[in-house]
Amino acid sequence: MKKVQSSCNYCALDCNLDFYVEDNQIVKIVPTKGYPVNNGFCCVKGLSLDKQHSKFKPNPLPRIKKNGKYEYFSWEEGFEYTAKKLKDIIAKYGNESVAALSTGQMTLEEFAIFGHMMRNHLKANVDGNTRLCMATSAVAHKQSYGFDAPGFTLKDLELSDTIFFIGANPVVAHPILWSRVKKNKKPNKKVIVIDPRKSETAKNADYWYSIKHKTDLTLLYTIANILIEKNYIDEKYIAENTNKFDEFKEFVKKYTLDSAEDICGLKKEQILEIVELIHKGESVSFWWTMGVNQGYEAVRTAQAIINIALMTGNIGKPGTGPNSITGQSNAMGSRVFSNTTGLFGGGDFNNLKRREAVAKALNIDESLLIDKPTLPYNRIIEEINGGNIKALWVVCTNPRHSWINNETFRTAMEKLELLIVQDIYDDTETSSLCDIYLPAVPGVKKEGTVINMERRLSGVRPCLIKEKNEKSDYEIFYGVASALGLKDIVENWKTPKDAFNFMKKCSENMPCDLTGIEYEDLTDSLGIQWPLKKGEKLISNERRLFDTGKFFTENGRANFVFEDVKENPLIPCKEFPYVFNTGRGTVGQWHTQSRTREIDFVIDSVPKKAIVYINTALAKEKGIENDSLIELVSANGQRAFFTALVTDDVRYNELYSPIHYIECNKLTASFYDSYSKEPSYKSAVVNIVLGGRENEKN
Repeated sequence: MKKVQSSCNYCALDCNLDFYVEDNQIVKIVPTKGYPVNNGFCCVKGLSLDKQHSKFKPNPLPRIKKNGKYEYFSWEEGFEYTAKKLKDIIAKYGNESVAALSTGQMTLEEFAIFGHMMRNHLKANVDGNTRLCMATSAVAHKQSYGFDAPGFTLKDLELSDTIFFIGANPVVAHPILWSRVKKNKKPNKKVIVIDPRKSETAKNADYWYSIKHKTDLTLLYTIANILIEKNYIDEKYIAENTNKFDEFKEFVKKYTLDSAEDICGLKKEQILEIVELIHKGESVSFWWTMGVNQGYEAVRTAQAIINIALMTGNIGKPGTGPNSITGQSNAMGSRVFSNTTGLFGGGDFNNLKRREAVAKALNIDESLLIDKPTLPYNRIIEEINGGNIKALWVVCTNPRHSWINNETFRTAMEKLELLIVQDIYDDTETSSLCDIYLPAVPGVKKEGTVINMERRLSGVRPCLIKEKNEKSDYEIFYGVASALGLKDIVENWKTPKDAFNFMKKCSENMPCDLTGIEYEDLTDSLGIQWPLKKGEKLISNERRLFDTGKFFTENGRANFVFEDVKENPLIPCKEFPYVFNTGRGTVGQWHTQSRTREIDFVIDSVPKKAIVYINTALAKEKGIENDSLIELVSANGQRAFFTALVTDDVRYNELYSPIHYIECNKLTASFYDSYSKEPSYKSAVVNIVLGGRENEKN
């Protein structure tokens, strides 16, 4: 029996696991002891990675639709056919008629080769579902710090005496992260949750503030104003390490306690209590995730959290920080090494010095590099529906289910001349209807690197040998690139290690510098956080940024970034009086549940039909009981049936549904943050129709 240490490729903790293998079968999975992230512990998803392809395993050969019928072909034929179709569409409609959507669950090396092929060689538009979860934090970091650089280490959860979770539910969404909170032995430790819903984390917190939906920015500006008025700020830190505080101080004066009480749905005493908790904490940390990121003014909300940390000096020190909790396993790799919104390793497309450095690192002519950012996810869908994008390549994601207002993606699928789907399953809502299906192996058969939320690189190493005709995502990309005749990829990108070394060179002298990390260093390792420059000695396995007070802006100071609160585009009204909120359902559930449906425990723990949480008082008024079938009609023009779950965990006029039901995102509306273009998944407005359409007039 052999043991292989590899990384879980679900969430952005990237727990390491020891896979015990015999006769090319995983016999058992044991969380890696001593690994800094999870140290011998993991959730049911990681422990069930041996279940991938246990119930739903596709034919390992490409499936192509010809004359309305599916046929299976050899990989050579599949590569040639895919390349020919892409070439034909580009020849007929131009390069930007081709687009691709990827995922935060690919490896760094897969992002790199795919980005190089699609963005640089084909000049196509590529985005990923990192846009759906972490684009907000990426933009907030870049504008505030000068680079997309979350500065914390997970150890900070054990060192903080005052822990705020804002729009985050780690008990369910990141249980290993929550385990670090439970390990915290600070005598005066306080856990504070700001969330409209009484989530599982709120139930385990010392303080819960049930804020009205999407009023976070008003609350945060008000808190900042009161902190300044009471002089609960670190004037020395502000003076030495920040820009534009005086302007921010003047700006927040209009956000008063009186107005916040009405807008946010919190009592004055509660808001003042939050202020005192921040002031009295010695090491205060602020953690946010999708409840902040997925909103119509999300970037400014994230930066309002950053502003409070900066003005109170809670950054760069143990147990502090404005800390974004990342969603998918390699969202950080996607953000820095996918070549979509910036060059490999970061930097802008119009920066001539940076272009020269990346071209040199890739050993290509600078003219080959794309010269502009990708179209964001929403624009890609809009351009398909507008008739301008004709071909779409979807990799390792299921947008027919997960895209906001998802009927718009159904329409897009129908309008495309070519839909390629590359996935480990051939029966998802997206892959089941594509023109070309390219089957990829699951992570237990792959090789590469992932980067977690604290900037830690860890190795993905194959636990099982691929069977006949099976291919990894990297091999599929390489095969299509070969069929396209992309000589530099064919000659220089043969293995994931080749791609890693290219990305390492691209990162040189950037904040994410990897030049001190060898590919082999990540095998059987404790992981390595970036940056680690060539020649530097790794002193600690848990390092934070900004401990010197220096940031990545031109003058080395962090920016206070702020803007007036915008009007919510989806305010409850007479026709649609209820807010529809969305989120994770259970610890075992993952996104559209295409992977976790293979885990019996997960399937048994959630109802098969879509459920919606409804407040007890509202349910009583409406005559709704547990298990009542109700229909929700949304302002986006769509409607869907749900089974009611009556609870006091949601506010009177707010409903909540887990995201793994396709009905959920049928109702969400097409609104996005102005800067990150991240969808506003959390605040659709709906009405309740009792008994379905036949009683709609009642």
